[in-house]
Amino acid sequence: MLANHLVILPILVPLLAALLQLLPWGEKPQYYRRIIGITASSVTLLLSIWLVISVQDQILVYALGSWQAPYGIVLVADKLSALMVALTAVLALPVLIFACHGEDNLGSHFQALYQFQVLGIMGAFLTGDLFNLFVFFEILLISSYALLMHGGGKLKLRATLHYVVLNLTGSAIFLISLGVLYGITGTLNMADMAGKVAVLQGDDAAIARAGGMLLFVVFGLKAALLPLYFWLPQAYANTTGTVAALFAIMTKVGIYAIIRVFTMIFGADAGESAYLGQEWLWWLGLFTILLGALGVLGSRDLRLVIAYLVMVSVGTMLTTLSLGHTDAVSALLFYLVHSTLITGALFLLADLIAEQRGKTASRIVKGQKMAQHNLLGALFFIAAITIIGIPPLSGFLSKLFILEAARTGAQVLLLWPLILGATFLMMIALSRAGSRMFWHTFEGKSNETTHPMWQHAAVIMLLVGAVALTVFANSVSQYTDAIATQLLTPTDYISSVLQTGGRNE
Repeated sequence: MLANHLVILPILVPLLAALLQLLPWGEKPQYYRRIIGITASSVTLLLSIWLVISVQDQILVYALGSWQAPYGIVLVADKLSALMVALTAVLALPVLIFACHGEDNLGSHFQALYQFQVLGIMGAFLTGDLFNLFVFFEILLISSYALLMHGGGKLKLRATLHYVVLNLTGSAIFLISLGVLYGITGTLNMADMAGKVAVLQGDDAAIARAGGMLLFVVFGLKAALLPLYFWLPQAYANTTGTVAALFAIMTKVGIYAIIRVFTMIFGADAGESAYLGQEWLWWLGLFTILLGALGVLGSRDLRLVIAYLVMVSVGTMLTTLSLGHTDAVSALLFYLVHSTLITGALFLLADLIAEQRGKTASRIVKGQKMAQHNLLGALFFIAAITIIGIPPLSGFLSKLFILEAARTGAQVLLLWPLILGATFLMMIALSRAGSRMFWHTFEGKSNETTHPMWQHAAVIMLLVGAVALTVFANSVSQYTDAIATQLLTPTDYISSVLQTGGRNE
């Protein structure tokens, strides 16, 4: 019975947890809310692993209310969505453990907002309907508005204001694009729309392409693709480490949406609308890498450096997607897993470093020695060499896969220098940050601020995940190859949704 509802459980578990956490809970409300949150995140992680195993030989379709697609709402779990759900769960549990040791006390209802955020992310990865993708986007965005303000402060308020205004604009464009596509195809189910778009011709095809490009703008905004990235550096740099670490998966929601929509609806079989936006992805992705790398080099605050590292990863992934073949998509997904885990660990680590340095906080300047100086230095060193891409770690492997995916002369001529150059600038920036913060310190007594070992353990869990990606690189690469093949030949997905309809109610 539980297996029959596996697809919807990663959505229901955080929803139930959030509702329970909103209850008063007597004299020790935060204690019980933490227990509920950790339990829910652990259960979600187990369910996500089960989901990954379950989709090896099939695509799971869940029709809500027993309404058959394309008329009803369906949730769909294929290899890609299962991977993204599992990655979200792997990130969310250690980040929540980190938050439960004091940071969740900075504002009210943090625990419930955290679960609502996870709910929105999980739903976006599992939905098979464009309108419900919009609904889950709004759930995760509304939660993120409150989480960005967690703890208060003028800088957070300003960054949140920019973030809210841009995303409200994006939501309005999203609705317009859905209206355009629904008007020309008569459906919002992604599998059904793929078939309808493929047969459009002339003016109808042009209208569909216009709607598709509006979606491209919306998803580019969510992913922080140039020139729609302005919200990301300040939003990520000025919020707490916990929130920024969870937001490491937020940009991946936009990337996931681009991958899903522009390989299935506007992919190779889309007739006159085939390969929509692919050339835009190539050039905008390249410029995003360049601008992000310059931002990394020019930043004088560790949190801002990490925020620009996220931007470099976005440009790298979307440029790789534009190459359009299975090796490129597989390399993109391997890199996506690596970058999510390592940037999440770096945001948490930046919080620990900032609190133990006192007044200098996360600024890359000479400061007071930290109470847990050696431990934090070792963790920073491991994280830095991983994200830079020192062999044989996952950063090196993922970039190697991407460089190998560049096949033509033009691709090699542009992509190789940018990725290698960005890597060099990342090495300079992180080396400078490490030397200023851990080697060049003031003489005298160290700062007495310490952190519970569980917070260090949360960082270590994410770093271990990145190391495991190196150890099991062959198995992970085989899985991402299978995902790439499934994405670029979406007939199984479409037939599963439209013919099977749904296994459950």
